[in-house]
Amino acid sequence: MQPVHSMKQLVIFPLLLLFVCFSPAKAQDVVSAKPLSPAVAPKLAAIEKALPQGPFKPEWDSLSEYEIPQWYKDAKLGIFIHWGVYAVPAYGSEWYPRNMYINKEGWAGKVFRHHKETYGDLSRFGYKDFIPMFKAEKFDAAAWSKLFKDSGARYVVPVAEHHDGFPMYDCSFTEWDASEMGPKRDLIAELEKAIRAEGMKFGVSSHRAFNWSYYLRSKDYDNADLKYAGLYGRPLPFLFREEAVNYKGSNPTQDDTFKDDWLARTCELVDKYNPDLIWFDFGIAMKQDLPYDQNPFAPHLKKFAAYYYNQRAKHSDDFGIINYKWNAFPEKAAVLDKERSKMAEIRKPFWQTDTAVSSSSWGYTKDQQYKTPDRLVDDLVDIVSKNGCLLLNVGPRADGTIPDEDQAILKAIGGWLKINGESIYDTTYWKTFGEGPTAVSTGHVSENKDKPFTSEDVRFTAKDDVVYATLLAWPETGTAVIRTLRAGAEDWPGEIESIELLGSDQKLTWTRTNEAVTVELPSEKPCDFAYVLKIR
Repeated sequence: MQPVHSMKQLVIFPLLLLFVCFSPAKAQDVVSAKPLSPAVAPKLAAIEKALPQGPFKPEWDSLSEYEIPQWYKDAKLGIFIHWGVYAVPAYGSEWYPRNMYINKEGWAGKVFRHHKETYGDLSRFGYKDFIPMFKAEKFDAAAWSKLFKDSGARYVVPVAEHHDGFPMYDCSFTEWDASEMGPKRDLIAELEKAIRAEGMKFGVSSHRAFNWSYYLRSKDYDNADLKYAGLYGRPLPFLFREEAVNYKGSNPTQDDTFKDDWLARTCELVDKYNPDLIWFDFGIAMKQDLPYDQNPFAPHLKKFAAYYYNQRAKHSDDFGIINYKWNAFPEKAAVLDKERSKMAEIRKPFWQTDTAVSSSSWGYTKDQQYKTPDRLVDDLVDIVSKNGCLLLNVGPRADGTIPDEDQAILKAIGGWLKINGESIYDTTYWKTFGEGPTAVSTGHVSENKDKPFTSEDVRFTAKDDVVYATLLAWPETGTAVIRTLRAGAEDWPGEIESIELLGSDQKLTWTRTNEAVTVELPSEKPCDFAYVLKIR
């Protein structure tokens, strides 16, 4: 495939032209310290000039004065969107672009063999050759936004750039983006306009930092050719080693050339879209147990955070939100995000879980393993009871349509929230998160260990003088038992004036003893899952 010519290409192409006569090994040495785009240097200069102009300095002490916007604490539910070129092969997961280049045993090798059998050898058909097939011809930003609004979400976060290095927006630092190839549209700009038109907050995610070691290389693969470095990244020597597959182990950390490009790209997202939230994947930290002040990425993270918060202070009523994983930021400087995982107890600093309607992939695949709306609502209730919010992902097809299964799940959640939303929105955690026998997973990407909640599992939220007790399953006996609210309990020492069931107009009979509060439930359920008692 020949890249589309553009002004950006005219700037970048002369640099690459200097390298094409070299063998891959020599080319690696030449490009190892050279940015692919000369637009990076002036952008960095503009960032440095802007940094002193605002309340935050690029230092952890200054950034820890940050305050989380109230709208975010009140919103509780957002929609994540993993959509990109990886939706074309729609096989395995959104990590197809990496796995297709790994000729080994295991899952990645299965993807490698599938690709070779389906599309041919990697010297002739690489990931770049999927781009013309990514047309987004049926994409309707307004229809998506209406669906997300109907789901009950209050913020939406599309992926601006995934590990694959293909920005879904008009990126000034590469011609390999959705505005010039594939759809030839700034998809992020279209979503930003439509989402805000529905009254929701708009965010973007950047997974760019892992592009550094995402693609394994071979002299026989297309991604060893410098002509395609604007997509795959520079073919640096370590990427040709077999051990590069272990990205958590022996690979070197990103060099300043890469991190400068990352900073320029990410600050451009701020300038173009003024996002209410920016979500970062693990690549800005790479190791789970690395303290933030020992992270090699820290100098660039501090500059980005100061730039973003200061720009928001100029143009908005709040500082915006940065989501981070592991220990990439001090906990007061941004908002912790847990991937496919939850908290065991209430966490006083506000936090977020990100997960997906599918347990098998974030991006669209032809064999998705879907979760039930029941499970996802239970997760939402559990997370909110522990002072968190849920960012729930869907994966659209390459043509821009959202699968019916994804839509049905979102609509079911929206239906539940129409009845029970007052127990979620604008609430806070209570004195205790809940009761019951079922524990939740807390490790990184560990939700597959979770067991279904039972009728003994109850979660609490609070608003003004009301406590909401959500039963995560309907008791077979028809009687709810809540031990936390027993007579004389430390968490509720006074009287209980009233108990009602949201969605039902039937008057409830209840008793309170030294053992528990027992509530006789009506014969007809008010909704399909997660039943909320409103208690005063």
